[in-house]
Amino acid sequence: MRFYSTCLCLFLCLWLTVLATNSIYAQSGGRGTYDFLDVAIPARTAALGGTALPINDDDIQLSLFNPALITDNMHNQLSLSYVDYYADIKFSSLQYGRSFEKAGNFVGAVQYHNYGQFEYADEAGNRDNGSFGASDYALMLGWGRQLDSLFSIGAQLKWMGSQYESYHSFGFAVDVAGTYQTRDGWLFSLTARNIGRELKSYLPAQASAPPFSMQLGVSKRLDHVPFRILLIYDHLQKWDLRYNDPIDLKGKKDPLTGQTIENSKIEQFADQLMRHFIVGGELYIGKNLILRGSYNYKRRQEMLIPDKLAMIGFAWGVGIKVSKFQINYSRSTFHVVGSPNYLSISTNLNQFKR
Repeated sequence: MRFYSTCLCLFLCLWLTVLATNSIYAQSGGRGTYDFLDVAIPARTAALGGTALPINDDDIQLSLFNPALITDNMHNQLSLSYVDYYADIKFSSLQYGRSFEKAGNFVGAVQYHNYGQFEYADEAGNRDNGSFGASDYALMLGWGRQLDSLFSIGAQLKWMGSQYESYHSFGFAVDVAGTYQTRDGWLFSLTARNIGRELKSYLPAQASAPPFSMQLGVSKRLDHVPFRILLIYDHLQKWDLRYNDPIDLKGKKDPLTGQTIENSKIEQFADQLMRHFIVGGELYIGKNLILRGSYNYKRRQEMLIPDKLAMIGFAWGVGIKVSKFQINYSRSTFHVVGSPNYLSISTNLNQFKR
């Protein structure tokens, strides 16, 4: 009990310290840098909303966004994820887990975003000067420990950087998380992500903070139906997530006066509230097949085109177990022009030992 109490106190102190640190840097203005840290790469995460998930089933993929899910059952797990994004943009990540009796459970990860090649051009549009690349990357080390049968905590240290032509930057961040699982199977998860700062910026004296966010999630695998339901409240730290569109695609401006036509107070409140919620679920078909889906209201409101609604904001995926491998595939609809493809393959290397 004394060890668990000490761990909990240290965890709470770390949480308060990093939140205070983030508050200081957040006041400097601007959204920050390293937005790629919020891009989901594992296929299961993308299919279920693209953020920290409240699911505790020893899947190493989920620890990339929620380190409190790291368990000793991830020992020797290996996972590789790949995203075929828009144009020639590619994302990838690699994760590996190890457990130590006294130190706890760890997951190391490498994340890489390649944005392709760009051509140099002068003021006149001449493009005869070669090309350059652009990429983001991050190295991560996550730690998790089960305090008792109900509580678990975790933290993740990140070292990230960017290389755009001759400009580059690097910085660090920390994720902290905690989960609580009731005796009847409800799982509650609270995460604080990307708490840190930029150590070297693209331009002198312009360091900023990574995109800090907090998530509260709950999930439950139903007792008599092979289905798991989950609900996530995203961006706990900020209430108003609306975006003022200067193009006015939804026709909110009066054509005569140029003034914006405001919705009623109730409509505004409902719109702001719904932008925080992500709802999703998993349907288990036998032991080797899982169907997944989710809906992100905020994404739909930001990315839809009024006369071409399509399936923007929706995501779906499938998980298949083949021999010693768990294969996950998903698609997430960001825009009417197409949906990125996500593919992840996971295995436990212990299964290959004789």
